[in-house]
Amino acid sequence: MQLIVATRNAHKTREIAQIFGSASAVRDLTAHPKISEITESGTSFEENAKLKAIAVSRELPGLIIADDSGLEVNALGGAPGIQSARYAGVNASNTERIAKLLRRLANVDPKGDQRRARFRCVLAIARDGHVLAIFEGVVDGKIAERPRGSHGFGYDPIFIPDGFEETFAELPEEVKNNISHRAKAIRKLQAKLPTLCGET
Repeated sequence: MQLIVATRNAHKTREIAQIFGSASAVRDLTAHPKISEITESGTSFEENAKLKAIAVSRELPGLIIADDSGLEVNALGGAPGIQSARYAGVNASNTERIAKLLRRLANVDPKGDQRRARFRCVLAIARDGHVLAIFEGVVDGKIAERPRGSHGFGYDPIFIPDGFEETFAELPEEVKNNISHRAKAIRKLQAKLPTLCGET
């Protein structure tokens, strides 16, 4: 089965492909330069995922998956949330985003609940300009005092999932891809794919 992900983020595409496994051929928009960037103007992960899925499904045939995800930190009132990718500016690096977040948590007790956080992922799947379904995955954890590890991407070096001492960036890919917010959302999607593929 071929699935197109509405992204040009190579890290995200690779992770989604690994979670889906060899039964599905996962592609992204790299081969479709004429499709312009979609402005994430929604006020929630779900709205942004829908915007991207609908826009791309009007341009390309088949099933289109759009992912919107981010980090929510208790002490920051749920920020960076839907602004996770733009938290330190549109063109900021992962290192700059992490640095800004840790600065804002500098006076927060590392053992307290205010350092609690969660990664949230919402997947929208669309075809021919219509959303067929929405799936959500959440993984709870806490923010580390400093970045650790070299795997993953985004905020992975400072997120410690519940039940582990390691950050997402320290865990092997196969472990992260089994417990992550994105993995949870994709498993829900996989369970519904046969039904979705049968729709006309």
